[in-house]
Amino acid sequence: MELDITGTMGRGATCPRCGADLRACLNCRFYDPGAYNQCHEPQAERVVDKERSNFCEYFVFRETAVATTAKESTADTKSKLESLFKR
Repeated sequence: MELDITGTMGRGATCPRCGADLRACLNCRFYDPGAYNQCHEPQAERVVDKERSNFCEYFVFRETAVATTAKESTADTKSKLESLFKR
């Protein structure tokens, strides 16, 4: 579901449809499952639960949805490599 976010969003903001926290790592533009601590912002403190709201000072809403989880991405990459090298 796509949300139209205007202005600033508080730490306790939730999705009106499912109730998920909006100001969470999964919604941040710096989030990357393949990066160290799953974050591209080198000065950000480590956050363990990426789905819950937190106090990260570097949080910026991402403009696109997260495509896949790390497990799905790894499995997909592995299957692509296996098919590439099959004879």
